[in-house]
Amino acid sequence: MNTKYVDLINQTFYFPQEEFKLNKDNLQFHNIDLMGLVEKYGTPLKFTYLPKISDNIAKAKGIFRKAMEKNKYKGNYYYCYCTKSSHFSYVLNEAFKNDIHVETSSAFDVNIVERLLDTGKINKDTFVICNGFKRSQYIDNIANLINNKHEKTIPIIDNYEELELLQDQIEKKFKIGIRIASEESPKFEFYTSRLGIGYKSILPFYRKQIAENPKVELKMLHFFINTGIRDTAYYWNELVKCLKVYITLKKECPTLDSLNIGGGFPIKDSLAFEFDYQYMVDEIINQIKIVCEEAEVDVPNIFTEFGSYTVGESGGAIYEILYQKQQNDREKWNMIDSSFITTLPDSWAINKRFIMLPINRWNDAYERILLGGLTCDSDDYYNSEQNLNAIYLPKYNKEKPLYIGFFNTGAYQDTIGGFGGIHHCLIPQPKHILIDKDENGIIASELFSEQQTADEVLEILGYNKNK
Repeated sequence: MNTKYVDLINQTFYFPQEEFKLNKDNLQFHNIDLMGLVEKYGTPLKFTYLPKISDNIAKAKGIFRKAMEKNKYKGNYYYCYCTKSSHFSYVLNEAFKNDIHVETSSAFDVNIVERLLDTGKINKDTFVICNGFKRSQYIDNIANLINNKHEKTIPIIDNYEELELLQDQIEKKFKIGIRIASEESPKFEFYTSRLGIGYKSILPFYRKQIAENPKVELKMLHFFINTGIRDTAYYWNELVKCLKVYITLKKECPTLDSLNIGGGFPIKDSLAFEFDYQYMVDEIINQIKIVCEEAEVDVPNIFTEFGSYTVGESGGAIYEILYQKQQNDREKWNMIDSSFITTLPDSWAINKRFIMLPINRWNDAYERILLGGLTCDSDDYYNSEQNLNAIYLPKYNKEKPLYIGFFNTGAYQDTIGGFGGIHHCLIPQPKHILIDKDENGIIASELFSEQQTADEVLEILGYNKNK
């Protein structure tokens, strides 16, 4: 009878896999001795396997190159890294070894771009695509970049006011893109993305504010849907609507030569994961070419902004099972030596699934359990695994320590978890005011902490110029 954990995995999935294999009783990840890491550093720990970042960039570039060759597509392909997935210096240093470009989301992102330029990680030929909702500091930073002659900076207009704000700050003619406010998936609570300008409003906006504007040159149309690049009727329908806008604009705007299809390549979240990346890109390139040929316009250059795909599969976390609590006849809780809320916040906030496997004891018998975090919050648990929310692990034995790993956790988890004081999209911690009453009932206020500065945030992320 097959009662070992290794038997369960072998009868449920194809195993070993490209990144996972066993060395006797222990799991290896890309040939990394995970138990060796545990013995050297202890738990809990997080790790980033840097070569995986370059591997995925090379893979995506190859996929687009093959698709363009197959379809005899005459446009160019530009791979941008979406920094909001992970802003850390070690991630960007690895990513920019691969002749790629950058997409920003907020003001402090541009400060990072300036550091990368200063240190030679990127150069004047690197496209800087500035996305997101823009207000004063972000506008100022974009303007400084363009005024300092980084001519491949392209702010993507998110709303009608941004163009005027940029023009007030930028001293010369500059290039822009326009983001389409796509229709959201029927499962969403709202119909249209809050980001960008509606399909029907883009052409009137171009005619009114851009067509006769000597200071602005429209170069890019930006398209992205929240569900990412997936083979669904919804995705193909939105892509067709986007291409109709591109064709209409292109016929009136000869400088428009690029289509940004955003990010959204899925990453592996289960040992059963399957996704035909080559098929999807072949179809996207083919559809763009067909629509452009029918309209007798040149095909656009293609930009992508892959974030999770770039960095997600490089990351992992390892915990020790501290104790098992038998709460009733059916529920056994294995308690980890950390918190899911703080170290893997997406598992708590959006029920995101990660690959979860034991690091050791694969030849032991297994049991069905629940995983709990250390906090006293009832939501600090993880149970979103493949088998109908069940988790199976080697049986708890207080005499034989058990370690578990969560894999492909490299995107978003540190910023959403607030690592060292950083936040999602590098939106700074706001100033904090204390308000009290004195003995006469008079209200008084005092400053408890200032808003974070760019230098403080970049220090946390490893961009200290002295290092």
